[in-house]
Amino acid sequence: MYRSLFRPVLALSFIIVGVLHFINPEPFITIMPSILPWPLELVYLSGLFELLGGVGLLIPTTRHLAAWGLIALLIAVYPANINMLVNDIYIGDMPRERWLLWLRMPLQFLIGLGVLWGGEIGPFNTMTPTSSVTKSDESS
Repeated sequence: MYRSLFRPVLALSFIIVGVLHFINPEPFITIMPSILPWPLELVYLSGLFELLGGVGLLIPTTRHLAAWGLIALLIAVYPANINMLVNDIYIGDMPRERWLLWLRMPLQFLIGLGVLWGGEIGPFNTMTPTSSVTKSDESS
């Protein structure tokens, strides 16, 4: 029951942040490591994947794939969190408190655990294993 309540909240969170990548890309560009090329394009690309992942979590047939995609995305954008911490980058009206930058580091892992749980993958997979025997095997 909790998972069915949590999943739409998680999905909506990714959808909202994905939309923000397009509406206001500047904060996302600000935290991107300067070594990466095409910052605006990468922000749009990550926003697109956040949108797709969020929507995908809501559709049972795409839930697992969407969750794996979001895990890959969280790994891909983790350097931005490191960049924020190492270079004291604060976005928007974020309080200039260094502990908040440190908090972002483990928070990304907690979000990842939420994706695993909401996407029912890994140790959180609730699907029952199916038999390897097919109809044609049974009639033989």
